[in-house]
Amino acid sequence: MKTSLKNQYAYVNQVLIAVVSAVLGYNLYQEIVHPENSRLTISIILVVLTYILVEKYGYKLEKEIEK
Repeated sequence: MKTSLKNQYAYVNQVLIAVVSAVLGYNLYQEIVHPENSRLTISIILVVLTYILVEKYGYKLEKEIEK
């Protein structure tokens, strides 16, 4: 299954997922190494928000676009 970039949100979704993954990874590292400086709750909220946005504007597969 291949994602089509004809969907206007496909590129933005990919960038958003990359940024959220980086932020979550950094805050997970902070939770392990320096628990007092961690903002893991904010990261989890950001992941949930990203999931909702991707579901709403989500990927359209090439097969769905052709129909």
